[in-house]
Amino acid sequence: MKPRATSVGGAAYMMIECLVYIGVVFALLGVGYAAMYRCITNSVALRRNADDISSALHAGERWRADLRSAAGPIRVQTSASEQVILFSAAQGELAYRFATNAVFRRVGQHPWVRLLERVKASDMQADPRQSVTPWRWELELQPRSKSARIRPLFTFIAVPPQNLSK
Repeated sequence: MKPRATSVGGAAYMMIECLVYIGVVFALLGVGYAAMYRCITNSVALRRNADDISSALHAGERWRADLRSAAGPIRVQTSASEQVILFSAAQGELAYRFATNAVFRRVGQHPWVRLLERVKASDMQADPRQSVTPWRWELELQPRSKSARIRPLFTFIAVPPQNLSK
């Protein structure tokens, strides 16, 4: 009996085929990892934006509650670098200050407490109407990235218990 000759070309074809499959698998893994890291980055940015929005909403609700408990006239002091709104309430004199990209709150003579940071603009002012004078707080946060899809703008309106204005 004669031994059968093996085909060298068939084995080479299988090796090339395996290398192509390995290359395709690596390409798919690369695309998958790139998509996964993009999703992780977007998820982190979304979480940070949600935290900023939540902080702004909590600060706005605190401001509204404080203004609703005002017991005296509401005064606004504005300078080139900051804006301060002052009024008396049951817990003492309350003050809100916007300076250096942050909003601060102070009760009585206690130190200023940072209420909100990363603030681009803040404006608290009276909005006189026919029978009542509500107060409006226009707030804009700084976006976390240059390619932000949303502008974080907020408007809070509060009506003091009496018609308290300067």
